Amino acid sequence: MLKSQFRRAAKWIIFILAAVWSYAGFSIAAEPDVLERPALISAHASSSVMLAMTRAGKRLLAVGERGIILFSDDDAASWQQAQVPVSVSLTNVRFVTDKKGWAVGHSGVVLHTEDGGVTWIKQLDGRQAAKAVLQVAEKAVAARDDAQTRRQLDDAQRLLADGPDKPFFDVYFSDESHGYIVGAYGLFFMTQDGGKTWLPWQNHIDNPQGRHLYCINATGTSLYIAGEEGTLYHSGDGGQSFTAIATPYQGSYFGVVSLEGNKVLTYGLRGNAYWSDDGGGHWRKSETSTQATLTAGLALTDGSVVVVSQGGEVLRSTDDGRSFQVLPVTHPFPFSGVAQARNDKLILSGNRGITGITIKR
Repeated sequence: MLKSQFRRAAKWIIFILAAVWSYAGFSIAAEPDVLERPALISAHASSSVMLAMTRAGKRLLAVGERGIILFSDDDAASWQQAQVPVSVSLTNVRFVTDKKGWAVGHSGVVLHTEDGGVTWIKQLDGRQAAKAVLQVAEKAVAARDDAQTRRQLDDAQRLLADGPDKPFFDVYFSDESHGYIVGAYGLFFMTQDGGKTWLPWQNHIDNPQGRHLYCINATGTSLYIAGEEGTLYHSGDGGQSFTAIATPYQGSYFGVVSLEGNKVLTYGLRGNAYWSDDGGGHWRKSETSTQATLTAGLALTDGSVVVVSQGGEVLRSTDDGRSFQVLPVTHPFPFSGVAQARNDKLILSGNRGITGITIKR
């Protein structure tokens, strides 16, 4: 009973993280043409629902609903809208250099830029992803026809029949060639050529239940994936295999933040956050003083760490995630992304667009 409640809660969080908080009943299934229709240029784009943020050198970038990608070269004083080939909601964005970055989102979309986010191309969508999963499953049955491979084939055929309705939630690249994307219902892909080809990677993770995978990040030589039902996955072999590691919490985790010295912070539902100082071997509960879902986190340049919440809170820790203090926000709204500007400001994204607060030293 408890497990089913968490599962239902985690499925609802898909709408929180991958769609928009402000649209009750919003469906993640895409209209047929949004994978081919470019994002419309809008004078009000910066007040749209923006789901995630990042930095690329001196540039700030934000991604959000209807394929909107914004970039700023003046620490969020002004924003320009990028040229994007799709109109689906985008859930996350990461850069591995000042110029090369990737964004992911609804309908299994993966976008790539080589000019710092001004223009983007589509590398993958849900239709292509499903066909790739089916090809792997067919090869598995041909090599070993048993109950396990037959289930794999059934799941792949169902994925293809569903159409491009499942979102990716996060993307991580260790260098310009090697990267991973994770998403709903255990979707997991990797690339070794900068995204020119994406390979299904579900068979490399201990996730037979197809749990949603919300975040992938690195700490030292380790990779961590945060997922639903209180599970984290760890890889110590460069992403070749991921195994579940025990944590004290049974609710969903939505993020992992890597800190110095093999320290890790993970956070999620109902204000729950846990920290480890031994690479995930042991976990202790953080003092967050909130019941709101924690949606995004970031290690700052001064060594502190911040997390933001669906309740419009910004929480900062100066003791590696053991405890957090609330930072003042003049006009709070549900936050889903955070980035650090060069002028000691935190830039926050969410269902009312983009805002900022000054970090007091």
